[in-house]
Amino acid sequence: MIRVVVVDDEALVRSGFEMILNAADDIQVVATAVGSEAVAAVRRESPDVVLLDIRMPDVDGLTVLAELQSLPTAPVVAMLTTFDTDEYVMTALHSGAAGFLLKDTEPDQLAQLVRTLAAGGVVLSPRASRAVLRGRPTGPAPADAEEATRVGRLTDRERAVLTLVAEGLSNADIGARIHLSAGTVKDHVSAILTKLRVASRVQAALIAQRTGLLDPKNKAGDE
Repeated sequence: MIRVVVVDDEALVRSGFEMILNAADDIQVVATAVGSEAVAAVRRESPDVVLLDIRMPDVDGLTVLAELQSLPTAPVVAMLTTFDTDEYVMTALHSGAAGFLLKDTEPDQLAQLVRTLAAGGVVLSPRASRAVLRGRPTGPAPADAEEATRVGRLTDRERAVLTLVAEGLSNADIGARIHLSAGTVKDHVSAILTKLRVASRVQAALIAQRTGLLDPKNKAGDE
């Protein structure tokens, strides 16, 4: 059973997510909370996944994220946002969030996204990530020489896969786009993480953004 805590300042959002997720046989929302109650709820319930509102009036979602990251057994945290160009999303990804999703995510997708998070995967809402990861003014600093060198060591196929990872596609979607099996894509992603010396798809996606892979003129073509 995947244990989930939902943190949001709006009661309707909390109850809606709780109802949708509890309908899944393998997911249980063990607590819902507003921002000021979030850390205590997580300490009490020891969830696997926390869905955390990035903007709350009582306490900033980034502050809560930092506190959760400092716990001895930190849960996987995905940020919730209403806006597909929320300027805080990039900071959250740099601060250790495992991804982000929009609050209007389709109900039939929500449970699967939580499963992905619990399994160690990354959730990058495609509609939001395309906007946020394309070098927005509030985004991260340009890549340093070492990051550029690491990206330069990738094969053409790996660069193509990395670009699609940065656009928020799943392994299955990437495979369909460039005519590979999901298993082969997974192998490519593992090789990419090793070559870039990063631990997650989010960190790899940020390097892709900083090194300009999302610039249309720099995208690797399909083989």
